[in-house]
Amino acid sequence: MTAPSGGSDRAEGTEGRTEPAPPRRRDAARSRELLVRAALELFAERGYDRTTTREIGERAGVDPALIARYFGGKTQLYLATVRLELGDEAPADLLEKERLRTLLVRLTQRGPGPSFQAAVMPGDNTEVQQASRSYLYQRMVHPLHERFTAERVDRPQLRAELAAAAFAGVILARSSGAFSELAAADPEELLPLLHELLAASRPH
Repeated sequence: MTAPSGGSDRAEGTEGRTEPAPPRRRDAARSRELLVRAALELFAERGYDRTTTREIGERAGVDPALIARYFGGKTQLYLATVRLELGDEAPADLLEKERLRTLLVRLTQRGPGPSFQAAVMPGDNTEVQQASRSYLYQRMVHPLHERFTAERVDRPQLRAELAAAAFAGVILARSSGAFSELAAADPEELLPLLHELLAASRPH
């Protein structure tokens, strides 16, 4: 007679079965990081307008549809790359020559991007345009407003907006190629002239 197998620690009917592996969960944080890094590289190489979401997804190695899911679109992804590059610290204002030089060089390489375009385009009150304008205000207008307020100049907000608008206008005109000499000028050549133009917003 065969001895009963009740003492076995193997459950009946499970012999040879393998428990299925749990499904892999998408690492959303990692995908976001890969997309931001890929976008940062491509925007630096080609500029904002010439970079497509498909190219960003291909370089990141993830589905480009995730750009809309995680960021809302190409514009918001662009703003995320700028925040990554510049950090969270309050920037120096446009009258600081080193700050002006850094922006000139970077914008010469990449083009103005949506935040500058939002400064001159009619407002359609979309979330994208609101984000772009908010960023432009935080990075350009607010630091100048703080400087002018500390210096107790008349109408500091108006002067800060005037200087930021002048800077955005120069950058956009330079990018458009409508003014040939302005477009061809080296950033180092343009720097003192632009600084002089912006400084005119502040009373002497």
